Amino acid sequence: MTKKKPELPEGDDGRTVADMNVEGMPWYTPKNLLPKTERKQGDNSQPLLTKEESRYYTWGALKAALLVTGAICGGIALFILFCQFIWLR
Repeated sequence: MTKKKPELPEGDDGRTVADMNVEGMPWYTPKNLLPKTERKQGDNSQPLLTKEESRYYTWGALKAALLVTGAICGGIALFILFCQFIWLR
């Protein structure tokens, strides 16, 4: 006897938005135990980056982090100068 799939609500197309199969939960099922039809098809769909592309991504992330750090340090320096010369006179 086969199981009938429950009917989906009107606006539902059956796709999974967020996978709730999380390690540590009582309903967790490791991926290698799932039937082939339930395994994700696109796990390795993204191509690997070349060394040059990886370097560009790393350099971009480093520049963004340095920009944020510089802005915070600049704000702290301006606050200290404000306290020294204007507020605490």
